[in-house]
Amino acid sequence: MSKILVVDDSVSMRQMVSFTLKDAGYDVIESSSSEEALEQIDGIEVQLVLSDLNMPGMDGIELAKVLRSTPLYQSTPILILSTESSQEVKQRGRDAGITGWITKPFNPDQLLQISEQVIK
Repeated sequence: MSKILVVDDSVSMRQMVSFTLKDAGYDVIESSSSEEALEQIDGIEVQLVLSDLNMPGMDGIELAKVLRSTPLYQSTPILILSTESSQEVKQRGRDAGITGWITKPFNPDQLLQISEQVIK
């Protein structure tokens, strides 16, 4: 079973994403911040990271940079789930090693389809 890390400071958004993924059979680790996420997955292999962009403290792009600097997560797919979709911000994300971008509000079927594509 694939493990997916979901990072979002919004409880309702985190729950919606997690419910969608769990319902499809994924094992989900939920975190309310980048800092909490790094503590929770320290040494644990995950097959996908789904993160919000704008969060207090470390944002999703900074989280990606930290993950990419860690050997265990250098090739782990990282998707940003955000209302922000400007080309400038997306380019910053690509430069940090982000695999893809899903715009909120998300479509559950689209979320599952993209997740399946990047995990394989």
